[in-house]
Amino acid sequence: MTLDLLTAKHRSGLDRTRQIAPQIVEYLRERILALELAPGTALSRVELQKQFGLSQTPVRDALMRLEEEGLITVYPQYATLVSKIDINLARQTHFMRRAVEQEAVFNLAERATARHVADRLRSANAKLKTLVASNEYADFLVLDRAFHFIIYEEAGLEHIWPIIRRHSGHIDRLRRLNLLNVGTQRVVDAHDAIIEGIAAGDPVGAEKAMKIHLSGTLSMINDIAERYPDYIDMG
Repeated sequence: MTLDLLTAKHRSGLDRTRQIAPQIVEYLRERILALELAPGTALSRVELQKQFGLSQTPVRDALMRLEEEGLITVYPQYATLVSKIDINLARQTHFMRRAVEQEAVFNLAERATARHVADRLRSANAKLKTLVASNEYADFLVLDRAFHFIIYEEAGLEHIWPIIRRHSGHIDRLRRLNLLNVGTQRVVDAHDAIIEGIAAGDPVGAEKAMKIHLSGTLSMINDIAERYPDYIDMG
């Protein structure tokens, strides 16, 4: 796979009034999460410098950040490659998300503002439903993250969100592959169950719905690995 998809469109869109490296990180991360840059794709620092029209420093810093997140692997004097999906790291992020999000929806369902929260989530899920019949998986996952951010925000956990996001690269790519197999209807249905639990003031129901929702992808690991063996590191 070449890096032609990184050319003029994004170079012209760089905001020169902001730090450049974080913008490169964001752009490359989204391409990796969408599997447009698939596991095993080579990333040339020199080529990236040319295509973004930048010096060595911001590109180097961006690649270092992506390496810290486990999204790329640097082999000195050889190559920089998009990392395979590490199932062990995906499981750890799944554990962290379950701990946070199940507790969050339990607490939200107990609050006097539960109906307000449910309305916000229902609106976000409505946007997701417009994409169910399409193959816009990348857009779907962006809106799915927006749905879950509302939960963090309403629960007063918005400062935890960036931490979760930095560790979600492997589980997010696994979810992307799973969507290719099972489709997106299952996701919006799971969201509806969470919303119903919160709106009804049923903390146990909301927590159970979230547990089922977050566990869906990991229950399909063996099937995903069989379909995409070149993408998966079973550890």
